[in-house]
Amino acid sequence: MANGDPYFQALFADRIGGPLYGKGTQIYKFERIKRAKRRALAEHPERRLLDFGIGENDEMAPEPVRARMAVEINRLENRGYADNGIPEFKEAVARFMLEEFGVQLDPGREINHCIGSKSALAMLPGLFINPGDVTLMTVPGYPVAGTHTRYYGGVVYNLPLLPENDFYPDFSSIPPDVLRRAKLLVLNYPNSPTGQVATEEFYRQVVEFALRNRIVVIQDAAHIMFTYNRPPLSFLQIPGAKEVGVEVHSLSKGWHMIGWRLGWVCGHERIVRAFADFKDNCDSGQFIAIQKAGITALEHREVPRQARAKYQRRLEKLVATLSKVGFRCRMPGGTYFLYVPAPKGIRGGPMFPTAEACAEYLITEHSVCTVPWDDAGPYLRFSVTYLAATEDEEDQLMKETEARLGAIPFMFD
Repeated sequence: MANGDPYFQALFADRIGGPLYGKGTQIYKFERIKRAKRRALAEHPERRLLDFGIGENDEMAPEPVRARMAVEINRLENRGYADNGIPEFKEAVARFMLEEFGVQLDPGREINHCIGSKSALAMLPGLFINPGDVTLMTVPGYPVAGTHTRYYGGVVYNLPLLPENDFYPDFSSIPPDVLRRAKLLVLNYPNSPTGQVATEEFYRQVVEFALRNRIVVIQDAAHIMFTYNRPPLSFLQIPGAKEVGVEVHSLSKGWHMIGWRLGWVCGHERIVRAFADFKDNCDSGQFIAIQKAGITALEHREVPRQARAKYQRRLEKLVATLSKVGFRCRMPGGTYFLYVPAPKGIRGGPMFPTAEACAEYLITEHSVCTVPWDDAGPYLRFSVTYLAATEDEEDQLMKETEARLGAIPFMFD
């Protein structure tokens, strides 16, 4: 073509930008962070990068899981398509849900595996959303279900998680015309990035809200094993929850299986069946050897307990460190993230109209990497999944963090 574009430039779907696809200058937030980290390392090799932006576990999957994988990968019977999952994995999930949460599930009808929770959250809107339908989503949060809602011609209505509501959504704020068109409510507790955990009372309100308004609930439980102030709570423990939706689980966080891509959807039989039918047309299932390794993971309940203790310890240290240099923070109820109000500026220096501006300043000028969130006010997210082999290394990192941030004259008011 005369302008150098391929003939199909005009054929790109509107959902990914239409004819303007690839021509925009907007960069995905996490890609901007990666670029800023590379630039900081290149421009200041003498200065250690304090990386609190990593959003994935810093450990490998536990040894028994890796050992099981080493065996299963060499077995001929594991070579084929897994489709909607092997029965043994579903049975292991059913045992785990019963023993961990007291939730009784039929492994053949109420559980289906997924290639990580991300793929499930991408597919589930496809079961319900037609053009014009609404998905209610809490923000800040993981955007995948909202992205795919828009792909299907649906509309996303954001429910901001605010400190005045204790980081729970305010269902009473939803306009009636939006509520009439709403089909899905996507929740995530323990919440990433705010760290809030659900209570039984909140989940009862969710069930009542869903029944009253005929809305399907999708509860993203990726961080469920990282609950610090009480035992982990499943949405499905609440009476009536199974009648209004499903819960999506993952082995990524609690079992250090980030790259293995294995999780499950569980809940109402009809929704799980619809998910399985939809999934059948999207993938051919996770590698059977990985599913069998996942069975071993679910049998080792000490792994998430140990991971929870480690990240709780690190969070407590980080809260103490940031508090010393002026940040307003407290121990979160769950996840491995700390969500704190961003400084408003530097005395005698730049002001930060957004959290993104603050994060850019910290990484550029001080080689401190955080993740900014401006969806519901300017906040920074600090992760405790940094690399540190021992508690002494954790303490040294906190000491350096305190020294570096403490030298900055932050303005918080």
